[in-house]
Amino acid sequence: MAWPTYGPDFKEVYVTVRNDWTLVEVQQLFALPFMDLMFQAQSVHRRYQEPNSVQISTLLSIKTGACPEDCAYCPQSVRFDTGLEAQELLEVDAVIARALAAKESGATRFCMGAAYRSPKPKDLRKVLAMIREVKSLGMETCATLGMVTPEQAQELKAAGLDYYNHNLDTSPQYYQKIISTRTYQDRLDTLQAVRDAGMNVCCGGIVGMGEEAQDRAELLHILATLPAHPESVPINRLVRVAGTPLADSAPLDPFDFVRTIAVARILMPRCHVRLSAGRSDMNDELQALCFLAGANSIFYGEKLLTTGNPDTAQDQSLFRRLKISAEGAGGEPRAGLPMGGNPRAGLPAAAV
Repeated sequence: MAWPTYGPDFKEVYVTVRNDWTLVEVQQLFALPFMDLMFQAQSVHRRYQEPNSVQISTLLSIKTGACPEDCAYCPQSVRFDTGLEAQELLEVDAVIARALAAKESGATRFCMGAAYRSPKPKDLRKVLAMIREVKSLGMETCATLGMVTPEQAQELKAAGLDYYNHNLDTSPQYYQKIISTRTYQDRLDTLQAVRDAGMNVCCGGIVGMGEEAQDRAELLHILATLPAHPESVPINRLVRVAGTPLADSAPLDPFDFVRTIAVARILMPRCHVRLSAGRSDMNDELQALCFLAGANSIFYGEKLLTTGNPDTAQDQSLFRRLKISAEGAGGEPRAGLPMGGNPRAGLPAAAV
């Protein structure tokens, strides 16, 4: 990809928010030399996002295990023997207590995850009560409940749900090797129902499942060419869980993971790119590279649904070392500097 030059010694990216990326353009981004890609991603990041700021969410499993789906990465599937103990839907008071603790620890968004193919009406009523109560605490609300109908999406919106998470996981071609119990179109239909209801979309994927670079490019191309980009794009690194079909998957090259974050940042400059599952296996240096590549959201707390996550003290220590601050509730991306603006906005004058 030929980028316009800015000054004699380095290249500058001038991008607008686009929904017309071609797959070839996405592949060209993935093929850039690593340092060039990082520079482009950080340039875009500083144009559209606050530098050195990370949005913090906490994720709670409100209903665990016994899921009828066969997602090959998931320990919550009833089809796999992972030793996971199933747990019925939590009571509202228990969820609110966890939300309060998350808020006191610095989280601004509280995400509730339930292992459903799709929620039953009686369960949805209790989830709606949870959403209303969490919203009353002054936190942003998020839920992932499997597939939802347009009518269910409207109910969730009316209860005060700000974000709905429903990942595409991977490319349409590779998806068929990972999941057989719901189609790719099922997932797209849920995203459309969420968008039509007026909620923010949280949608990304999982890398390291044995897919090729082409699959990662196709996933990001689909996300970046939706009529509206997702407001949050979680990039998950596969957590290999014993008993699942992907337990023995070869580890993903860390640089390929960082590349995926960087390309997501360039393609969808106004979204929050979330450094999501798999952080517990990342050292501080790899996480710092991810932030440099444009990640500006994390899950905070000791567990992500059923898998481990760095504890809050560890994250706070890393933030202090990197001089990263937590984004306030309702944080909005920057409107974007005008064409020709300084991508190094936010740096001290002596450094520019």
